Amino acid sequence: MREISIKSRLLSSSALVVLLMAGAATSTVQAKEWQAIAGAENPDRGSQALAFLPNELWVHTGDSIRWTFPTHERHTLTFLKPGQIRTPAFGNTFGVVVGCPGVVPDGSSFDGSSCVTSDVLLLPEDDTNPPTPTYTVSFPSAGNFKFVCLVHADMTGVVHVVNLAQILPHDQDFYDRHAKSAQSLLLADASRLQGRGTPPDNVGTGTNDVAAGIGEIVTTTGAGSQTASLMRFVRATIVVHVGDTVEWTSLDPSINHTVTFGTEPADPRPPSGNVSPTSEGARQAVISSSADSVNSGFLSPAPQDRANLAQSNPGVTRFRVTFTSPGTFNYICAVHDQLGMKGTVIVH
Repeated sequence: MREISIKSRLLSSSALVVLLMAGAATSTVQAKEWQAIAGAENPDRGSQALAFLPNELWVHTGDSIRWTFPTHERHTLTFLKPGQIRTPAFGNTFGVVVGCPGVVPDGSSFDGSSCVTSDVLLLPEDDTNPPTPTYTVSFPSAGNFKFVCLVHADMTGVVHVVNLAQILPHDQDFYDRHAKSAQSLLLADASRLQGRGTPPDNVGTGTNDVAAGIGEIVTTTGAGSQTASLMRFVRATIVVHVGDTVEWTSLDPSINHTVTFGTEPADPRPPSGNVSPTSEGARQAVISSSADSVNSGFLSPAPQDRANLAQSNPGVTRFRVTFTSPGTFNYICAVHDQLGMKGTVIVH
């Protein structure tokens, strides 16, 4: 009898171990939703971290990641197929994302066989307590998947999707702390860039020059690029004389800006009809009245050259306006006016 009792206890213990192992297995395969951020800004919106925070994550197959978009700057979250050509965010209609092609519904899965992209997401301008947009992607298969923002060329990241048996190197708390640290560094970098847009008095003329945005491309992990960008006209208010010419120069290696007087065009990418090219690759216009409407078109850096691809042409980064009458002339960046990127030329 005693032997039978011992065997019974052993069988019961074995059954308990099996149940515990089954419970552990159930817990292991349960899918998890991870959290990440697309973009960051300071309170006045002028300093922008054009970055995925973090931009490198490890997850298990079956897991998903939800990206939050907490800024007034436009972003997308986009996974392209291997070898797929990355096209600009906007097609014939500015503001309507082309996608990859098309916008894919929130909560879709990505395994590399077909592209997945959000719409252009940002905080609404006219809401004092807006809901923060989010976009979620799930990952059914193992692999290393690059993700990008279609609006910002140098805003990239990587998701490493591993099998369930592999131990993940980081938890959510690590990613939260890393995102907070990278955000602080990028926004501080953006704020410090203002000094680059104010040349010393003894360097060139400098008197009628305005920096139209300043930025730098940086990395905080081995996964890809991020951009710290100052979305401001440096020397936003400038005083000149009748007949003077003011020159705007984009000092951002990655971001497009405009100089736009008067009526804002529906599509700010091309210059208005009263803008002409100069012999050295800039653009120029004449303004004779505060009622005039003039748009520089995109002031864009040249795309970065890559090996085995054709060399890119120089970008158009300078715009000049000659003022032939006195007055106060207000202008904006038609892409980033929602961030407060505005300026004034006072002509005496």
